[in-house]
Amino acid sequence: MSEEKPICSAKGCRTEAVWVLLWNNPKLHTPERRKTWLACEEHREHLSQFLGVRGFLKDVVSFAAWEAEGDADSGH
Repeated sequence: MSEEKPICSAKGCRTEAVWVLLWNNPKLHTPERRKTWLACEEHREHLSQFLGVRGFLKDVVSFAAWEAEGDADSGH
C-alpha cells in the first residue's frame, strides 16, 4: 500500500481526507457498484449534499474504517 495520504476530492482542496463517500449513478453503474469520493472534515457535508440531491449517495464511512475493511484495495 502507498504511504501517500488520501486527499479530499473537493475541487482545489489538498487537505487529508478522513471520510469516504460511497456512491453510484444508477444510469451508469450496476446497483452493487460503489464509486468513491474522499472528503476532509470541512467538505464532507458539501460533497454529501451534492451526491445526495442527485440520489447517488449510498454511504459515508470514516477513511480508517473503510481502509480497515479492505475496501481501499477493491478498485474504486
